[in-house]
Amino acid sequence: MPSLTAPPPTTREPWRRVGPPSPRPNIFGSLVRGLGGRHWTFTFGVSLLSLVLLVLVLTPWIAPHDPAIQDISNRLAGPSAEHWLGTDHLGRDVLSRLMWGGRFSVTIAAITLVICAVSGVILGALAARRGGWLDELVMRAVDVLVCFPDVVVALFLIALFGTGYGTLIAALTIAGWTPFARLMRGLALEINAKDYVEAAEILGSPKWFILFRHVILNALPPVAAMSFLRFGHKLITVGALSYLGLGVQPPDSDWGAMLLDAQPYMERAPWVGILPGLAIFISALSVTLIGQGLDKRKTRRARSTATGTSAAATPAPGSALDEGEAL
Repeated sequence: MPSLTAPPPTTREPWRRVGPPSPRPNIFGSLVRGLGGRHWTFTFGVSLLSLVLLVLVLTPWIAPHDPAIQDISNRLAGPSAEHWLGTDHLGRDVLSRLMWGGRFSVTIAAITLVICAVSGVILGALAARRGGWLDELVMRAVDVLVCFPDVVVALFLIALFGTGYGTLIAALTIAGWTPFARLMRGLALEINAKDYVEAAEILGSPKWFILFRHVILNALPPVAAMSFLRFGHKLITVGALSYLGLGVQPPDSDWGAMLLDAQPYMERAPWVGILPGLAIFISALSVTLIGQGLDKRKTRRARSTATGTSAAATPAPGSALDEGEAL
């Protein structure tokens, strides 16, 4: 019988690599995974929006020139050390006008969005909780306003009441609360059937407490995703109305008004029109990426929850439930 002897111990040099070579480190990939994982677009959108907002907040201190000062002798001048992005048809600094115009565009869009979101969420939640005539009234109003684009509704109201900041915000609000109301109503109908809502009703919690604490707060993630998506839409709508001469009025200016002023000079000085259009595009892109990222995260979380629930309901082979059935 052959004797069983242990193989001689192997010796290896401590500096010699054992096994296949390790892959070369990917610094960019590691950074992307650390910041946002697969949803790098969300991180990119947040970074882009943060940069835009930082510039707009610091505009009073970092703007190189007064946007209203005219210098006809230096009109339509190209980029230079004094005017980094050139001048417009009245010799005004384009960079300064971009900064100050962005403050008007973003502020009007933000105020309008907040009013639309708050009013739409409250009306949608009340319609779902109360039902009856209130639900019919809110949903019929939504159906009517959805038939018309936001710009058409805004044009109609501005034609009736004239131009101005108040009219512009009111017009965009009346035209923009409907998506939030429709989304909130659907979410509220789903949340109303949850056990914790029924338990709160049995315990005698006030109706307003159930509405805000259990219904609205649990619907905030989808509402937040829609808010970012609608913010980009508001920016474009504000720019479109200003381009038509119905938005911000002189001496103030925004990105849409800059596009209107630059239209006759696009062949001679194309940067005067390209830059405000690029500013609208970058701002709308950033909030759209954030909204899409939030929506993807919500969808992935819902899928993982559904998968976990189905996996918990289905016993694995060899589990205690299987053994009990076998017995």
